[in-house]
Amino acid sequence: MANNVSTSTFQPIFQSNMPWEDLLDSRDFVKTFLSDVLETYIVKQRWYGGKSSKLKYIELAEFFKIQQSGEVYYGLILEVNFVEAFYQHYFLPIAFVTDENFAKKDRILPIQINDHKGYIIDATNLEAYRKLVFERIATAEPIDTTKVQYHKSHLFSDVQYESSRFMGLEQSNTSLVYNEKYVLKFFRRIFADKNPDYEMSRFLSEKKGYKNTPAYLGSINVVDSNNVNITIGLMQEMIPNEGDAWDYTLKELHKVFSNLEYKAINVDVLPNTELYQRLTIQDIPPQIIDWVGLNLFTQVQTLAKRTAEMHIALGSEFEETAFTPAHYNGDYEVWLKNKMLHQFQNRLNTIENNLHKLEGLALDLANEFLDKKNEIRKRFVDFNWTKLKGERIRIHGDYHLGQILVKDNDFYILDFEGEPESTIRDRKVKQPPLKDVAGLFRSFHYAIYANVFNNHKEHYKASLDTLFKASEILYRYITGLFLGTYVTETQNANLNLGYNQERIFILKYCLLEKAVYELGYELNSRPQWAVIPLKGISNIINH
Repeated sequence: MANNVSTSTFQPIFQSNMPWEDLLDSRDFVKTFLSDVLETYIVKQRWYGGKSSKLKYIELAEFFKIQQSGEVYYGLILEVNFVEAFYQHYFLPIAFVTDENFAKKDRILPIQINDHKGYIIDATNLEAYRKLVFERIATAEPIDTTKVQYHKSHLFSDVQYESSRFMGLEQSNTSLVYNEKYVLKFFRRIFADKNPDYEMSRFLSEKKGYKNTPAYLGSINVVDSNNVNITIGLMQEMIPNEGDAWDYTLKELHKVFSNLEYKAINVDVLPNTELYQRLTIQDIPPQIIDWVGLNLFTQVQTLAKRTAEMHIALGSEFEETAFTPAHYNGDYEVWLKNKMLHQFQNRLNTIENNLHKLEGLALDLANEFLDKKNEIRKRFVDFNWTKLKGERIRIHGDYHLGQILVKDNDFYILDFEGEPESTIRDRKVKQPPLKDVAGLFRSFHYAIYANVFNNHKEHYKASLDTLFKASEILYRYITGLFLGTYVTETQNANLNLGYNQERIFILKYCLLEKAVYELGYELNSRPQWAVIPLKGISNIINH
């Protein structure tokens, strides 16, 4: 290994006579590495999710070698313990480099190994490491019984490594693009179980041949000292795309709201429709088509079909118990009510503490929420599984317009990790498929209001009250058309969503759950947007 570090400025924090390949067996090294050095480094990383808590200390839970023919890197599983008496696990791959021009921002520790001066860095910065990982997946054997298990899908044809790069700024994971065709996602925050994104991606792609999600190509799992399988990497095809459905929808909505003035539309005389009414394109009145145009509605139909096809695939399994449909039962009811009441109480406290930040419609709606808190709580407790005949399945769990890519007037669904606030166990609980539909409906509601908030001062002449009124009318037609298309598709495929009243009950229940969940986020980060989930809650409790 060439020694390129200038001796005049280099001050190693740690010196070792052990070779790099044995370094993690040195207690002294591990102690130095885990001390303030790593703490200082980790809290600055975008993928570190403990920023709102106080770090107490870091332990090395597991380490393993990521290697090929003499080339060795380490994978570390770090247990970050917090003062508030909980912990999180993170995956960090490390490399030793001797070139001081390398990874200046991502150096963790200056170190001298024998007479080699250099730095411990995050290995993803090193092309040699990225290449090695790609080759280990591309050449993986079907049965792998080692500690670090590489898996290659039959959908991944034999390919040579050409290039690799970071995908761009991400929050919780690190994604690498290979050959401009494949994406390897390294999970940073990890759980003592297979990651739902890995499970769902592999199931939909390999077993069900579902085409509207990136094809599963391979993975890296680690078997820890308790014999638990932990997912650290997921390889999928890269979908060339025109951006996500959130940005696409915002652009479409801007055209729709610009039409109010351009076509001199009187919002007060626009025909309205019932909430949660199942519609076809033929049911949408000409005045609404004249205002909105057909494009947005046809795209909503396509997205409804793709969502239905995803649920049909997830609900059509009868061998793999992790994916077989289940009926409602007492255990699920208890789990759901406990989860909902805990979350509801949390949001109630947040509203009471943040009321002074609200004004206008948001303040009115927040007061309505507080006045009707017992009624809302009763809605959550009203869940009675004995009256429900539909089935629960594995679902996306965090389904919104930002998780969907747009390509050639079609949609591709990504990121099956589940709800960020939930435990790994809760993310794998079988749920009503309508929970995903509710997630998307809330996302449409957000997009409509976000468009109004972003543009009303500069681009729209109508008053905010008029724009809000138009927003609610548009929301009803979009969700009605989505529901009509989705229910027809799922019924034709015999996916059991229950009878009509049951479907509306579950949809409203899930919409209320989602809006209450969103409320906490908005009140803490951007109170002026709290009006969106508050309006969603008001719609449900007054309907």
